[in-house]
Amino acid sequence: MNDSSWGPPRATGYVARPQAVPPAPAGPVREPVPAAQTRPMTEQQPRKRAGRDLRAAVGVGLALGAVVVAALFVYKPAFIGVIAVAVVVGLWELSTRFAERKNIHVPLPPLAVGGAAMVVAGYFGGSEGAWIAMALTGMAVLVWRMLRPPENYLRDVTAGVFVALYVPFMATFVALILSADDGSWRVLTFLLLTVISDTGAYAVGWRFGRHKLAPRISPGKTREGLAGALLFAMVAGAVCMPLLIDGGTWWQGLVLGLGVSVSATLGDLGESMIKRDLGIKDMGSLLPGHGGIMDRLDSILPTAPVVWLLFLAFVGAG
Repeated sequence: MNDSSWGPPRATGYVARPQAVPPAPAGPVREPVPAAQTRPMTEQQPRKRAGRDLRAAVGVGLALGAVVVAALFVYKPAFIGVIAVAVVVGLWELSTRFAERKNIHVPLPPLAVGGAAMVVAGYFGGSEGAWIAMALTGMAVLVWRMLRPPENYLRDVTAGVFVALYVPFMATFVALILSADDGSWRVLTFLLLTVISDTGAYAVGWRFGRHKLAPRISPGKTREGLAGALLFAMVAGAVCMPLLIDGGTWWQGLVLGLGVSVSATLGDLGESMIKRDLGIKDMGSLLPGHGGIMDRLDSILPTAPVVWLLFLAFVGAG
C-alpha cells in the first residue's frame, strides 16, 4: 500500500476528473429505517428459554414418577428392581462415555452384576450386606480386567472401583431407606424433597439469578438458585416430615430439607465436573428432555446416604 492511501494526493501533475453526481431522487426524502426496527419482534426481545424441551422433560418426569409410586406402594421389592435397572443403565452410560472420551475401559459385566447385587444385599442384608457386595464387586473388577493386556490396568481398575462406589453403592442407601417398616413413605419423602430442591433452584435461579455459584464447573448455577433450593426443600421438609413419617417433627423436616438441598447441589456439581472433564453436555440421551439416566441420578445418589443417616438419627431404623 502506497502513502497516498493515508492522506490527500500529492502535486504530481495529475488532474483528477470530476465525478458525476447522481441526480436527486424525486419526491420527499425518507430517512433510512434502522436495521433493529425491521427485525421481527422475536429478534428484538429474545425470551429466556430453557436449554431442554420442557414438554418432553415434564412428560418423562411424570411417567417416571408414576412408575416410582406404583413400585413403592404396590409391591416394595419391585422398587428394588427399579433401582437395579437404573444402576445398570447408569453404569453403562458412564463406561461408554469413559471409553469414548478418555479411552478408559471400565469392566462393565462385573460392575453390572455386582451393582445389582449391592442393591439387593442392602435391602435384605442391611449395611453389612451392602459392604460385602461392594468388596466382592471390587475384587471382580480386578480379576476381570486381567483378561485384557496389562497396559493401563491400574487406570481401568481405578475407574472401575470409582464407578462402583459412585453409582451402585450410593444407590444401595435408597434400598436401606426402603427396608424400614415405613420405608415406602421415607423413600417418597426423600425423592419429593430432592425434586423440590431442584425445582426451587431452577425457578429462583431462572428468575432472579445474577451471581454465579461455580462458574468454572457449572455456569448456569447461581447463588440465588441455591437459596431457592434451600428455601423450597426446607419448607417442604417441614411439611412432609410430620405428615408422612411416623414420629417425625417439623424441625426435623427443616434439617432434612437443608441436608437434601446441600447434598443435591454438591452432587449436581460433582457430575458437572465429570462431564466437563469428559467434554460432554449430557451422559446420554435415553430420557427426552433430561439427557441420560445419570443426568437424573446426579443429585439423588449423593443425597441418599445423607437422608438415610438423618432418618436413622431422627426416627430410627424402623
